[in-house]
Amino acid sequence: MKRIYVLITAMLLSATLPAQENSADTLWKYSGTTSLNFSQVSLSNWTAGGENSLSGNALAQLSAIYNNGTVTWQNDLTAGFGMIRQGDDPTRKSDDQIVMASKFGYKAGEKWFYTGLLSFKTQFAEGYDNPGDADRNKISNFMAPGYLNISAGMDYKPGDEFSLFLSPFTGKFTFVLDDELSAAGSYGLDAGQNVRGELGAYLKMAFKKEILKHVVLDTRLDLFSNYLEDPQFVDVNWDMLLTFTVNEYISASLMTQLIYDHDIEFGFDTTGDGVDDTFESRVQFKELFGIGLAYTF
Repeated sequence: MKRIYVLITAMLLSATLPAQENSADTLWKYSGTTSLNFSQVSLSNWTAGGENSLSGNALAQLSAIYNNGTVTWQNDLTAGFGMIRQGDDPTRKSDDQIVMASKFGYKAGEKWFYTGLLSFKTQFAEGYDNPGDADRNKISNFMAPGYLNISAGMDYKPGDEFSLFLSPFTGKFTFVLDDELSAAGSYGLDAGQNVRGELGAYLKMAFKKEILKHVVLDTRLDLFSNYLEDPQFVDVNWDMLLTFTVNEYISASLMTQLIYDHDIEFGFDTTGDGVDDTFESRVQFKELFGIGLAYTF
């Protein structure tokens, strides 16, 4: 857990230290949303059936943007974690993400910037394939996987609400630092391998706007194609967050995430003998809806 705190602290320092030098001006713009949601079900002699359950989810989205008209520097941090307990099943995760990005741009034209982007993604805790089963298998952990992207290209920004980053030169690094998962050759790595590097083209689209009164849409799309291996298969990561504000401290949120990575394969038992005999890539999708306490600035 200490490693997580170090990563988050480093990201926040990178965003705040330059601001101290410019505290007398308005070159830095800060914004963020934090939310905490809970739900609970308790049943006693309930003839319709069902199970007791308890769940909670915390989400924080923080942003610090520097802009002096020529230079822009945007730093973003998203951290979310959720747990659920249903009946006598073991407690398991319902959400788990750490996403950090830092984008530096130098103005090239009216709406274009020469841009470098550094982004990182992983999770807090272990994940399992059948989280409710006693014989569940671990399939993920902190830095297993972890993703690091280093990109150089052009950023198109017609306004504060939309940006389109295009990079013909992007290094993508996949980390599997869990010994058990590394030995199994997870996430496109060879058995025993801890890091895999790829070189390719990258596109990142971001859009954030209040589409209705008290309703904010925040969506981001990432596309990556590996020049060196199977460039026809494009990695996709599409995040969307809809925030519905009730008042200053209460809001509802709908979060979805769609992932496709050709290097991540899922096993299937087609013969019924209990052993996976077919492996193929699949679209991954996650949806999370919650209502609870929130604070936006």
